[in-house]
Amino acid sequence: MPSSPPNQLATESDFRFRCIACGHLGDSAGQDFRCAQCGDLLEIVYPRWRESMPNAEHLKSTWRTRRMSSSAIDRSGVWRFRELLPTLNNDEQPITLREGNTPLYELPRCARLTGMTRLFAKHQGMNPTGSFKDTGMTVAATFARRAGFRWVACASTGNTSASMAAYAARGGLHSLVLVPEGKISWSKLSQALDYGSLTCQLRTDFDGCLRLLQELVREAPVYQLNSINPFRLEGQKTLAIELLEQLDWQPPEHIIVPGGNLGNSSAIGKALLEMHELGLISRLPKLSVIQAEGANALVRTLREAAGKRLVSVQAETRATAIRIGNPASWKKAANVLEATSGACEQVSELEIAQAKAEIGAEGIGCEPASAVTLAGLKKLLQQGFVKPNETVVLALTGNLLKDPDYTIDFHRGELFEPKDEAADAAMKKLRRPPIVLDATLDAVIQTLERAEKP
Repeated sequence: MPSSPPNQLATESDFRFRCIACGHLGDSAGQDFRCAQCGDLLEIVYPRWRESMPNAEHLKSTWRTRRMSSSAIDRSGVWRFRELLPTLNNDEQPITLREGNTPLYELPRCARLTGMTRLFAKHQGMNPTGSFKDTGMTVAATFARRAGFRWVACASTGNTSASMAAYAARGGLHSLVLVPEGKISWSKLSQALDYGSLTCQLRTDFDGCLRLLQELVREAPVYQLNSINPFRLEGQKTLAIELLEQLDWQPPEHIIVPGGNLGNSSAIGKALLEMHELGLISRLPKLSVIQAEGANALVRTLREAAGKRLVSVQAETRATAIRIGNPASWKKAANVLEATSGACEQVSELEIAQAKAEIGAEGIGCEPASAVTLAGLKKLLQQGFVKPNETVVLALTGNLLKDPDYTIDFHRGELFEPKDEAADAAMKKLRRPPIVLDATLDAVIQTLERAEKP
């Protein structure tokens, strides 16, 4: 292991690190990205925005013009919005794989099923490695390289490891991945292996992996790229900027996101508040977070502790990307929910599976964790929190191919043991298992005819 670069990560003049609890401002951050005064998490703020930021219409025009540029930095759907990111030097190029630039899909079938007038999905699974993590990783990996680190590391349930390994490889960095043994999709793990990461499967859960990583970065010259790294969240907030641009800067009433380690919801909420402050949008959408019942730490934190302390859980869900019981960014997420008047809800494994199949029937698909958004929307509609005529955007955070075993098991009827006849009947209508036939024309024609019968 090489000698360590400085333990304090210095900032440039355009941004500072602020503690989310005590508000302490600093020009540098330790490798654990925690406040030196109280130990809570840090966020990046821009004290000079008011005096240096162009007006809203100028920003919108600049970002629109860059879409026609052939420059690598402009082709990134993250760095195209660089006025709202930590500044690079004039001659410095980011580590980029042309992340961002993800589609906004309309979901007419899901809208009819739920009774919505219009429903949209912002599909971050269309990023280079198949998840929203890429938008944060381009910024965090770039600043890791700038700080002089040779090694980057993360604890992961899958998507973070794939993204970090790709950006490390692209930027000429070494990467270390800590994953919980037996609790990660092999499709995600295969990405980290292919991108050349040193991958360690630990006999613990995600939270145990993250605790070990925190110890490691205090003892070794390793730069951590989990979502407690505030540079990650700066990149991830561009989801919201790009979304509002796609909606011609007309804010939807609701944005609904999955809740795992809660960095993404924190980043999106931060972007909404910043865009409102800068006059880019006239009002704030309500940001809501949906969790799996078996990994519902934020739900319990808000309901049982009024958001004052974290209620940890022993996480268990087939939606592996959000199988996290001790979310690091819970306080940031609670703050943005309050600031945007959002809601927090939980959904069952059956509700997740059904919603995933319904999104798949739109022809776009997503990983299980993303489907909690549609399942949660149904509950928020029932509660009257969301009105049928309001505009809602679901954040789909991962690609369908991230967890293909889940999809195959669902369509074969092997995902759950049947317990509820009504629920099982509803699932059967959505299943499309492969059909084994004799290799004859008659067999195929008869199958087509049966498929057309109601």
